[in-house]
Amino acid sequence: MEKVNLADKLSRFAEPWSPRLVGQVNDAAIKLVKLRGEFVWHHHETEDEMFFVIEGRLRMRFRDRDVDLEPGEFIIVPRQVEHLPIALTEEVSVMLIEPDTTLNTGNIRNERTVEVLQKL
Repeated sequence: MEKVNLADKLSRFAEPWSPRLVGQVNDAAIKLVKLRGEFVWHHHETEDEMFFVIEGRLRMRFRDRDVDLEPGEFIIVPRQVEHLPIALTEEVSVMLIEPDTTLNTGNIRNERTVEVLQKL
């Protein structure tokens, strides 16, 4: 049992859209990720995702609306809901809480897909 300092963990990597594993609670992975620009439209067939904004401003675009998030706010994206994360500031730091099997690009595989998570 050790404490985790989010600022310290975030300072250890710079690559955007590449989640890092920082903890595990039962079957849920606690991940940190830095976002820049737009990601890719995608969905997760069987997993819900929680996006908790630590720094910056995030827009979660859905097909029918946009939701803007400030630091200290989170959104839960239900399984099968198509979404597009967009960094509204130069960089956004986010904590993800999702099943450890969740692929960052969901149903899409491209150059941003992270197959194996690095642990910080």
